[in-house]
Amino acid sequence: MINCDNSYKRIFKRFDEDRDGKLSPSELCHFLETIGELQLPMEEARELMELMDPNGDGLLGLEEFVGWMEREVKLGDEERKIKELREAFRMYTMEGSECITPKSLKRMLSTLGESTSLEDCCVMIGEFDVNEDGVPSFDEFKLMML
Repeated sequence: MINCDNSYKRIFKRFDEDRDGKLSPSELCHFLETIGELQLPMEEARELMELMDPNGDGLLGLEEFVGWMEREVKLGDEERKIKELREAFRMYTMEGSECITPKSLKRMLSTLGESTSLEDCCVMIGEFDVNEDGVPSFDEFKLMML
């Protein structure tokens, strides 16, 4: 048996309506509808189940359910981090720009109370400007921040 969070076990038991220790496609539909995720036609629920069901029996056991939940939580965390990074990146760019320029970096640092020259900003940018074009993109910013 796996070592899983009791909350996942409680959730699993709550939606295992026939108490057979597995979630069927209809039980999965009920789960997704209840958490407000989506309402799936049964055929789509079966297709989703195939993606989530590594042993191919057409049902989700507790271990499979926990694995799926952990991946979903991790994916949600990653998506949240990317969203936060995008917001931070936008603070360092000029309006309508998709990159950080020495001028936009200087402006942001000034807003944060740092007095920095354009030359120093160029040096800072050079430290994380992977493609050396002088203006870090979001992907380069993300590499620096993660």
